[in-house]
Amino acid sequence: MFQLFNLSLQLNGFPIKEAVADFEKIQAIPEADFENYILLKRKDIVDFHLKNNKSYLEFVGKLEYKNWNDLPIMTKKDFQKPLVERLSKGFTTKNVYVNKTSGSSGDPFVFAKDNYCHALTWATIFNRFGWFGIDFNSSLQARFYGIPLDFIGNTKERIKDFLSHRYRFPIFDLSDAFLETVLVKFENKKFDYINGYTSSIVLFAKFLQKKNIVLTSICPSLKCCVVTSEMLFEEDKFLMEKQFGVPIINEYGASELDLIAFQNTNNEWQVNSETLFIEILDEENNVLPNGKEGRIVITSLYNKAHPFIRYAIGDIGILDEKSTLKKPILKKLIGRTNDVALLPSGKKSPGLTFYYVTKSIIEDDGNVKEFVIKQTKIDTFEVEYVSEVALSNSQIQNIEKAITTYLESGLNFTFSRKEKLERSKSGKLKQFVSMVK
Repeated sequence: MFQLFNLSLQLNGFPIKEAVADFEKIQAIPEADFENYILLKRKDIVDFHLKNNKSYLEFVGKLEYKNWNDLPIMTKKDFQKPLVERLSKGFTTKNVYVNKTSGSSGDPFVFAKDNYCHALTWATIFNRFGWFGIDFNSSLQARFYGIPLDFIGNTKERIKDFLSHRYRFPIFDLSDAFLETVLVKFENKKFDYINGYTSSIVLFAKFLQKKNIVLTSICPSLKCCVVTSEMLFEEDKFLMEKQFGVPIINEYGASELDLIAFQNTNNEWQVNSETLFIEILDEENNVLPNGKEGRIVITSLYNKAHPFIRYAIGDIGILDEKSTLKKPILKKLIGRTNDVALLPSGKKSPGLTFYYVTKSIIEDDGNVKEFVIKQTKIDTFEVEYVSEVALSNSQIQNIEKAITTYLESGLNFTFSRKEKLERSKSGKLKQFVSMVK
């Protein structure tokens, strides 16, 4: 078959054939030799940036380093300066792939990848989606994403959608009336897979549940559903599997890096060890053993245009005890470091704890469609929700009681029913926000 998507990458200067061939060579490295591969690639990328990237040399403070753990940890705040000041020798904004992060962490920035590194990102994506029989050149995607509303940005995305063989459902209006039009498209198009933001796809699954429809009964070509960018809860995964009739695959990625982890066919969240090196660190930047919870720190092994070396992405997670260097498994992704609630007692709790406890209580009858939690003061939280009818006093009391059980007493909650929840410009729904510094 004519490979339009691959051709579009090649014509834009991304050497996809070479990248796919090299990716397959990396995968062929035996487990026994994989440590040497990682050590070599780590050394190569650090040496390159110390010699060719003035910004990184100034950040490290010296040209020589004794061991890996001597290298400082990079954060998003280290990139809050013009991109041209962060590019390596030989790279300009004209000969690299340039993009910007979504800003969901509160520290958006513009970044760059050299063209070969960007092609390797696509080689990784091809490989992972291929586990489930998806081919970007031929498989039709139902895409639940945001889209720029300005003419130029909108046109660019529509062209990308055409080349990528995907049909986009903008997610800024997720009313039942809009979801009816989505359903009609699934009846009339042979979609191979769904891809998009978790919260939007969950809403579609709830809509199908209400109508008592299993999606494969009207769209039998559907193979799988890949959710990304937002937390996936087990109950939501179960609901989607039931209403879509296909496997639900959890993706974890970052635009500035690569695809970080992808659920494999054994239901493991397999980490990308081919192009990235992942560490879990404690608050003092010590490397933690597998099974321990800490900050996720990532090194991009191939990006020569821009250093991402020991980069704290802002997430907290755990690597499974059975992980190996060649096949690391992400046991748990707990959330972003800025999604932690500081409580009056001094206790720190992941914001998703509130979300999880609240969710388990108010979703029994399917009345509440979605909600977010905002911490406005150290002891005060606001729950914004969209529902058919307002929460009852008994439901509110049950939520407050459960949170006291799981966290601590003395917390104040206000509940605010909304027509729709505020999403970011990209269409993501930030499920917990703390306004407490």
